Amino acid sequence: MSGPGLLDRTRLARLARRSVAIIRENQDASGAYLASPNFPVYRYSWLRDGSFIADAMSRTGAVASAELFFGWCARVIEARRARIESLAERGRAGDPIDTDEFLPTRYTVAGHELREGWTDFQLDGYGTWLWALEGHRRRHNRSIEPYLSGAALSARYVAAFWGHASYDWWEEHPDHRHTSTLASLWAGLRAAASWEGLGSELRDLCDATAGRIRDEVLRDARRLGYLPKWIGGDAVDASLIAAATPFGLIAPDDPLMAATLEAIERELVTEGGVHRYAQDTYYGGGEWLLLAGLLGWHYAAAHRVDDAWAELAWIAEHAQVGDELPEQVPDHLIAPDRFAEWRDRWGPIATPLLWSHAMFLTLALVLGAVTPDLLVEEADGEGAAPPRPIA
Repeated sequence: MSGPGLLDRTRLARLARRSVAIIRENQDASGAYLASPNFPVYRYSWLRDGSFIADAMSRTGAVASAELFFGWCARVIEARRARIESLAERGRAGDPIDTDEFLPTRYTVAGHELREGWTDFQLDGYGTWLWALEGHRRRHNRSIEPYLSGAALSARYVAAFWGHASYDWWEEHPDHRHTSTLASLWAGLRAAASWEGLGSELRDLCDATAGRIRDEVLRDARRLGYLPKWIGGDAVDASLIAAATPFGLIAPDDPLMAATLEAIERELVTEGGVHRYAQDTYYGGGEWLLLAGLLGWHYAAAHRVDDAWAELAWIAEHAQVGDELPEQVPDHLIAPDRFAEWRDRWGPIATPLLWSHAMFLTLALVLGAVTPDLLVEEADGEGAAPPRPIA
C-alpha cells in the first residue's frame, strides 16, 4: 500500500488545481456542470454527477460555483412544479404512471429535457442534491433560502416515489429498487427534515419517509448479512459504498457494511482500481476512477488511512494528457471482447469526466493531501472569473 510519505505532494497539488480548473471550465453560466465536454452523450448535466461535483467544489472553498449549481437545480425543478404535483396526486390515487412521465435524469445546461430514448427515470439525483446542499450549508454557514422552493418540490417528489423501481447509478436495471439509490434518497430526505424553512408538515413527511427507507434497506440486508445491489437480490455493486460514505444510512463500521465492503473488495477491486459490478460490459467493464475515489473516501472514514492514500495514488497514476481524468481505464477489463463495440459506437472513453475530478478532489481534501488554501486562486468564487455560457 502507498502511504502519504510515498506520494509526490507537488504532483497531487497540481492535479488538484487542474481538477478545479476543469470543473470551472465546464460549468455553464446557468450553474450546470457538463458531465464530460468531449463525450457527446455526456454533454449534459446530471443531478447526481453535479451534486458530487458541487460538493467537491464546496470543499475547496468555491462557494459561488456550488451555489450556482444549487440554483440551477432549484430552477429546473421549480419549472416542473405542475408536473410534480400532478404525478404525486396520481401516485396517491394509485393511477398507473408510464416511466417516461417521470422527471428525467439529465438536462441541457439551459434546463431543457431531451427525449431521445435515454434511460431517464432515475430518482437518486433528486435526493443527492439535497444532501449536497445540506453539506454546503453546514460547511460554510450559508443560507439555503434561495433554493428552498425547489428543494421542497424535490423532497415531495422523492417522498412520493421512493418505492418505485428505477434505473440505477449506471442507468441500467430499471425493474429494481437499488440500494445505493435508496441511500441517496434517505440522505436527501434527512437533510430536508432538518430545514425549518420547509415547514413542519413537509419536514415530518421527510423524516417519516427516511425512516421507512432505512428500515427497508436494513431489513433486506439482514437476510444476506450484507447490502445487495438491489432489494431482493444478492449481487454487490461498488455504488453500495455510498450507503455508508458519504450518505450515512449505515455506519462505516457496521457489520453489514463491513461484509458489503469485503464482498466489493473480493469481487470488484483490482490493484486499486474499482469495477462497477461483476457483469459490467460497458467499454469492456473497466475500472472507474470515481469509484476509486469513493472507496478511498470510505477507507478514510473507516480509519484505513494507508488504503485511502493508495486509492488516491491510483487515481493520480491514471491521469491522462493534460492531467485529465477519464471515466474509466481498460487495464483489467471484465469483458474485453465488448470494448471495441462501445468505442465504435461512442468514441474513446469519456475524458475528462468531471465526476472523476470531483472525487479525486474530495479524497485529496479528506486526506489532507491538499488544502483549500492551495486551491483558493482557482476555487474562490469572488476571485475567479464567472462561468461562461457553454454552447
